[in-house]
Amino acid sequence: MVQDNSFHWSLPFTHVARFLLGIIFVMVSGPVTTTAQTLTGDQLGDGLSISVWNPHTECPDIAPLVAIEIDPDRYHFTVHYYQQDGFSDPPDIRQWQERTGHDLVFNAGLFRENYAYLGLLYGNGRSLGSKRHATWQGLFVAEPAEGRSRRARVLDLTFDTFDERQPSYREVAQSLMLLDRTGKVRVRQTGKRAHQTLVAEQTNGHMLILKTTEVVSLHALGECLRDAFPSLRQVMAMDGGSSSDVAVSPSLRQATSKLAGVHTWIPLLEGSTTAHIGLPAVIGISPRREQSGAKTIDK
Repeated sequence: MVQDNSFHWSLPFTHVARFLLGIIFVMVSGPVTTTAQTLTGDQLGDGLSISVWNPHTECPDIAPLVAIEIDPDRYHFTVHYYQQDGFSDPPDIRQWQERTGHDLVFNAGLFRENYAYLGLLYGNGRSLGSKRHATWQGLFVAEPAEGRSRRARVLDLTFDTFDERQPSYREVAQSLMLLDRTGKVRVRQTGKRAHQTLVAEQTNGHMLILKTTEVVSLHALGECLRDAFPSLRQVMAMDGGSSSDVAVSPSLRQATSKLAGVHTWIPLLEGSTTAHIGLPAVIGISPRREQSGAKTIDK
């Protein structure tokens, strides 16, 4: 709370005065939390916006993050694996975007030195050869087999079920659970700091891709999201370090020329990773072809 030294009580500090001061405190401090989670950026499509979220007030040790908000009713998610797509070697994130033509591409999760994906990975309803990881409980799922489900979710395998024999979603990628629906940070506190890419499900059903602009502790980032971004239902962490990468299509970047203001996310997104390494698996998003405005209903 910021104190105004020009304000003085002319009456004794009674119980009534304390009550009034409490009301003033709530009125003054209330909007701070709301402002911290408000994303005001570039609306680059019907259901896609990119902004910079700066949590410095609530999380002084966390640098700004690029935040990409996606409406799954307007955008389609597709999981890619390099061998399934006919590549002999994993392309880097920019090559993936160029070859797939998606509006946006981000890293899909963790993998071994031989480029084998760690965890469940499904594309178009088929397993891409990987197996369920025993301890990682985060599961990004999209494109449900039944239209009544939300079109994209973050599942927590501690609470949610996923049948590998009859997958309820066609696009699936497994990774670390970072922040669950109870508000618990699900990674250990270590001294390791690295770039991170996060996938979050919001209470309004939109998906949020968060990309760090500086190295950070994953545990500290989870605590920050819990305290400063209450509209997040649960969050999973994809691969970090040099594998943490996001690519935006040239057409989306060019679309900003028609928008007013300064587009601060462009240099942050392009400059956050100096080298782009080959990624065996990525997730791409593109506008849906159907023109229906009806919203899907969650089960």
